[in-house]
Amino acid sequence: MNLSQHPELIDRLAAAYALGTLRGGARRRFETLAREQAPVRAAALIWQSRIGSLNELQAPVEPSAAVWTRIANLVRADRERQAMDQARVAPGAPPAAGGWWRNLAFWRTAAASGVAVAVFAVTGSLVLREQAGSRIAELQARLQATPQVGYVAVLTDAQATASMLVTFDPRNGRLTLQRVGDFHEADDRSLQLWALPPGSPPQSLGVLGREKLLRLAAGEADVRRAPTLAISLEPKGGVPGDRGPTGPVLFKGAVIQPQL
Repeated sequence: MNLSQHPELIDRLAAAYALGTLRGGARRRFETLAREQAPVRAAALIWQSRIGSLNELQAPVEPSAAVWTRIANLVRADRERQAMDQARVAPGAPPAAGGWWRNLAFWRTAAASGVAVAVFAVTGSLVLREQAGSRIAELQARLQATPQVGYVAVLTDAQATASMLVTFDPRNGRLTLQRVGDFHEADDRSLQLWALPPGSPPQSLGVLGREKLLRLAAGEADVRRAPTLAISLEPKGGVPGDRGPTGPVLFKGAVIQPQL
């Protein structure tokens, strides 16, 4: 089955694979398809990266001191209420002059306790609200900084072995390249990334460093109009972009838009 013709099915299978809910024979068949079909392999890598990013957002949260203060105030108020109830029904308790329910000092004390509990409760609620707002703002900022995958390509060699995973973040205008193969260029050579738009000369998207993971600035139009990306082996520092590749093209792959 050629899953590249069913992008929605690819997404569902890749998500289940990354989450670990795809098991048994189905998981083994998916792994086989991922080795054989580049879009399946790209979707699996993207979902694994995305699940890993979400896990980083789940930082442990310790309750603040205001929470414990509020709990203590509520417990004390409940004890005072129980003491009042017991005093009301205690047999043989000699009432004060005019009865304890007419004792002005008692009601002043009760009123003061109630006001104190209310103040602590409101203060604790405001503190919790501020902390929740700060936490939400922090999570929103981290989500905003999480790369958005708009385009992806798995570049393979002549033996169809994956060597480079390329993703493009249109929100930040950034290409991310991750080496997934064992190729290492010589010290006097550089790898250069090219967009291959139909009917137009190859366009250089940048010269690659030797890092395992690296990023290049790029415009969305340059990526969108190129159905294929390629990497050539060039002299140290690369060649001018208007001349096209001068060395052998080592890796090549189609650009797809994953429906994630």
